[in-house]
Amino acid sequence: MESELLAAVLVGGLALVTATLGAIGGLGGAVLLVPMLVLLGWSPLEAAPIGIAMSAAGALAAVPRQTLTGLTNYRLGVSLEIAASFAAAAGALLSILLPVAAVQYALGGSAVIASMAGGLRRGQRNQPVEGARMEDLGDRPGRLASAYPDQSGRVIPYEIARFRTGMGLIGGAGLLAGLTGVSGGFIKTPVMSEVMRVPVKVAAATTMFMIAITAAVTIAVYTSQGRITAAIAPAVIGGLLGGRIGAAVQPRLPATLVRRLLSVSLLVIGIVLVVRA
Repeated sequence: MESELLAAVLVGGLALVTATLGAIGGLGGAVLLVPMLVLLGWSPLEAAPIGIAMSAAGALAAVPRQTLTGLTNYRLGVSLEIAASFAAAAGALLSILLPVAAVQYALGGSAVIASMAGGLRRGQRNQPVEGARMEDLGDRPGRLASAYPDQSGRVIPYEIARFRTGMGLIGGAGLLAGLTGVSGGFIKTPVMSEVMRVPVKVAAATTMFMIAITAAVTIAVYTSQGRITAAIAPAVIGGLLGGRIGAAVQPRLPATLVRRLLSVSLLVIGIVLVVRA
């Protein structure tokens, strides 16, 4: 009983920390939590449902607050999530058939590449338009382009590039999410930021919205496979608290700081996954 209580406290604490970082950087948190659990002795098949459940909880807690900040691009998120959800269901079905080492190598390599893509760029790509209002430059029917307010309240417009390429890569993120339970946020955010040229804070917030959908699809498949355990409960509690904390902190941070935090986290994740494979 005592060991079970300690395990629950450990899972809840790790979920709180990783969900907070996940909400700030758009990682989803599970890409940090799942490798940690594997390092601590959980099997990948056990750790995956815990990670995806925590991601779902963190996303559900973060999205309402991020809605108020004007960062989330819902049209873009729903459009990309069509590919991610189908791929996540396929990945979850395949997860009990493929070698774990092969999946971990793929995850580690993707994380390192994403880290380099975000870390090498300098400065802020999109610049504010002085005197503009969100009503002037924000969402328009039939367009994925939008605008968002920075930490000082200035409005920054942006366009979407390479949509089809981005959707294909987001589909790959969904597949990996289903295979491993890491939610795919660590791929979705860099793809939107570096491939589709979405501002990093918008990409992070939109990813959190998408993660909730991807996680729901993946959890449904994991449940049908009988892989849901009691350890999910503390992970959900930690995810709910961490998601709220991360969403509250994110709008106050400069875009360049968010990008650097994301890049460093991804690099550490990639190294851990490759070493553990």
